[in-house]
Amino acid sequence: MKLRNILIGSAVFIAAAVTASAASDNVAEEVVWMIGDQPIWKSEVEEAYIQALQDRQQFDGDPYCIIPEQMAIQRLFLHQADIDTIEVTAGRVAAEVDSRINDWLISAGSRQKLEEILHKSLPEIRQWLTTQMTNSYRVGMVQDKLTDNIKITPAAVRRYFNSLPVDSLPVIPTKVEVQILTQTPVIPQQQIDDIKDRLRSYAERVNTGQAEFSTLAVLYSEDDGSANRGGEIGFMPRTGLDPAYAAAAFNLNDPKRASAVVESAFGYHIIQLIEKRGDRVNTRHILLRATPTKESLNRAMARLDSIRTDIVDGLFTFDEAVPLISADKDTRRNHGTMVNSENFSSYFEMRQLPQEVAIAVDGLKPGEISRPFVMEDPKTHADVVAIVRLKSRLEPHRANMADDYEDIKNMFENSERQRIIDEWLENKIANTYVRIEDGWKNCQFRHNWLRR
Repeated sequence: MKLRNILIGSAVFIAAAVTASAASDNVAEEVVWMIGDQPIWKSEVEEAYIQALQDRQQFDGDPYCIIPEQMAIQRLFLHQADIDTIEVTAGRVAAEVDSRINDWLISAGSRQKLEEILHKSLPEIRQWLTTQMTNSYRVGMVQDKLTDNIKITPAAVRRYFNSLPVDSLPVIPTKVEVQILTQTPVIPQQQIDDIKDRLRSYAERVNTGQAEFSTLAVLYSEDDGSANRGGEIGFMPRTGLDPAYAAAAFNLNDPKRASAVVESAFGYHIIQLIEKRGDRVNTRHILLRATPTKESLNRAMARLDSIRTDIVDGLFTFDEAVPLISADKDTRRNHGTMVNSENFSSYFEMRQLPQEVAIAVDGLKPGEISRPFVMEDPKTHADVVAIVRLKSRLEPHRANMADDYEDIKNMFENSERQRIIDEWLENKIANTYVRIEDGWKNCQFRHNWLRR
């Protein structure tokens, strides 16, 4: 059983925390399980249950059996992590903690409100979350160490597949391979100049003390994710930022001043330093995006329509056109073939494609090319014009080795991983002192905790 991370980095967590905090104040503190010398408290179980309800988690059984068993399993893995002296780098945890806290601050609306909800100061929240995230990472590292010697060979995958009853094989939904070719509409220079002038005027107001950067960000920034908190994006490593933005941000030294205008893949920014912490930096920014005019979109559409006609007429192929013409940096070196970020394969379920691409592909036969259409770039949110070619389509079917080897391989690997972890847990439980209090024993546990 892969342990569920009880903590939720979203508004759901905030709602749950309010209820759980109130509930835990009314729960008599008592031990319900003992794992070695580690207690599981009734209040812990109650809080986790309330939070799971807020998260709409479905339980396949009694939550007052499932939740403490999950907690007991986590304690066993953490004990093994202590034995193996498994540690997590502080930087890895800190980056995740910063990201979670930033999300919670957005959900709560302010630092003061977040501290009121959690009944903790921000430093206490950070320390508490650091402990939770460290434990989560350590559990995962123990599991990875246990299963890192799994050998997956084609012969083993085939044996696994042949052992499965036909009616247990999953139904694979429609999958498609898609090539894409994009064009970025030309933005009039006057519009770009106007945007830069606006940003320079905001920077001047900040640098002369006429306005607070955060106030201007709330009023004018087009980054919906950060504008409502004064443009703050939270602590980020250099690799987590656009290269141009990162270069400017890490060169800032005066928190009272705004930067010069910075052009990135997302648009045009001015940036203000909040704090540097090692190899991470926290900044706020104001983003303005250039928007293509109707005329520039029409010109890009006409150009792609002409290119499509030439491909259909056989003057050149889609594969030949992409590296010379396409503006999509992620695909133009791969003949335009889109890559699924969920599994790094070239196949997509329709739901995994950008909506505009899915609509364009839906009526195509393999080898056909769509008419040009406007879509939002998933990364930059800028409007681009695209045509797509359907390379192949797999209709819904029962999984088979010919078409679905990677899916079956993943199923086999997951089953082997689960088998190894279950065997380890059974052995660990057999050699660990376990006491479950009366009233908490009448359960159908996944593991044999009551053998004594």
